[in-house]
Amino acid sequence: MLLVGELVLTRNQIVQYVGRSTDTDLVRASQRLNLIASELQEGVMKTRMQPIDHIWSKLPRVVRDLGIQCGKTVRLEMEGRDTELDKTLLEAVKDPLTHLVRNSVDHGIESPDRRRAAGKPAEGVLTLRAKHESGQVVVEVADDGAGIDPSRIGAKAVERGLVTADQLARMGPQDVLQLIFLPGFSTAAAVTNVSGRGVGMDVVKTNIESIGGTIEVESEPGRGTVCRLRIPLTLAIVPALTVECAGDRYAIPQISLQELVSLDAEKAANAVEEVGGAPVYRLRGELLPLVRLTDVLGLASDRHDGHVVIAVLRSEGRRFGLVVDRVINTEEIVVKAVGGQLKAIGLYSGATVLGDGAVALILDVQALARRALRTETAERQEAREAAARTAAVETERQRMLLAAIGEGRRVAIPLDTVTRLEQVRAESVERVGNREVVQYRGAILPIVRLDRHLGAYGTGDREVLEVIVYSDHGRSVAIVVEEILDIVDGGAAVRSDIDDLGLLGSAVLGDKVTELLDVRAAILAADPAFYATPSPTLLEV
Repeated sequence: MLLVGELVLTRNQIVQYVGRSTDTDLVRASQRLNLIASELQEGVMKTRMQPIDHIWSKLPRVVRDLGIQCGKTVRLEMEGRDTELDKTLLEAVKDPLTHLVRNSVDHGIESPDRRRAAGKPAEGVLTLRAKHESGQVVVEVADDGAGIDPSRIGAKAVERGLVTADQLARMGPQDVLQLIFLPGFSTAAAVTNVSGRGVGMDVVKTNIESIGGTIEVESEPGRGTVCRLRIPLTLAIVPALTVECAGDRYAIPQISLQELVSLDAEKAANAVEEVGGAPVYRLRGELLPLVRLTDVLGLASDRHDGHVVIAVLRSEGRRFGLVVDRVINTEEIVVKAVGGQLKAIGLYSGATVLGDGAVALILDVQALARRALRTETAERQEAREAAARTAAVETERQRMLLAAIGEGRRVAIPLDTVTRLEQVRAESVERVGNREVVQYRGAILPIVRLDRHLGAYGTGDREVLEVIVYSDHGRSVAIVVEEILDIVDGGAAVRSDIDDLGLLGSAVLGDKVTELLDVRAAILAADPAFYATPSPTLLEV
């Protein structure tokens, strides 16, 4: 296999060199070499493939002995026994698969009495399935047992100090299920030679991820649990996407790559948003958390034209976007092990030699995913912040601005409808037809005087007007009052439905009866088109 790997590297170098040549005979010979090398590689790979039944054949006895030990009757069913896998990976998944089977018998399937009480057959069924899917081998360990109760998992995790109660409250059911992979977690009541030590599922996940695979858990209480392993067909030669970042090239295994997104400078400026200080991109309606490779590596990007290239990657069932400087090409790479110093960084799964002879490090997608999704998904973060903003708005609506309008009358205006408080000299008020307007910050603001609007008719000879400015969607209105009094909390005020034209009711604020202004009606009195059309375009003359 090592010789085939070297042959693939040499082929890549020749194909890349000949690609720049105009010699037709040389190009034809290189294409022939490429075809022969690919067929030889495929033939050698087939000789390394072995059916998964080589490790499944030992499991019936494991299930039978463990069922007797636990006092349970379990029937083992196998589907896809002839599914083939690289022999190196076959050995790597042997122990994790055995542990999952033992776990299903011990924790998943109930005792015969409990199964009969739940209306199930006394005999439990444990099913092993294997199949090829999208260049991977998918192995499932499914049982028809009691399933996993998220509330019990959460309680055990809090009890063992693995998470806090606040962290648990913010988790969804699927996130709670992932707690079973934490080191030290176990739901067993007592330590036995089968379970209870808290060592197992975390090791299973670590071993599966070390060979580039993933593990997923699906469970329905009362119906059963499915543990699904996704394993690459081989680790020796894999197709990869070559990218460039800060002048260096890196390889991304195509098994984790879903798509590429390229944004020009103008679109990138508007499409890349921030949620909780983290960059995200809305891809077909879904928020995609972004990780900039330059930030991860601590380097400075050499691309300054504003273009953004995003490699959409999938790991552990979730997607994220890796922002790179450029995409070079795709090619089959031979995976070489890296030294302990590079492996300790935790960002590289190996290295390879590219077609031009340069060495490229292979990025560890799982490690990048953990960095991108360390706390929670961007969608949940956005939802939580949206809820917080809504709560803040509701709280703000309970706060009122008190203003006097003349004749001893006071009005209360919700604080969220106040953009700014200004003072305007009376001599600066002008007229457009029958409407009063004022020039303000390069725009023309219509004015509504609350004393006239509500029939109070206060003092009319003031030199300076107290103005409340409200702005929305590029339009603004100036509301003139006699005096700004105070800002009060109106949440606990005594309210009444006694009102009049232009009012929404009344309330006792500051030990005085205060009128609640119908802000919308006041704004429409100044600008009837305020809520109907966008702001008018200013024309240069």
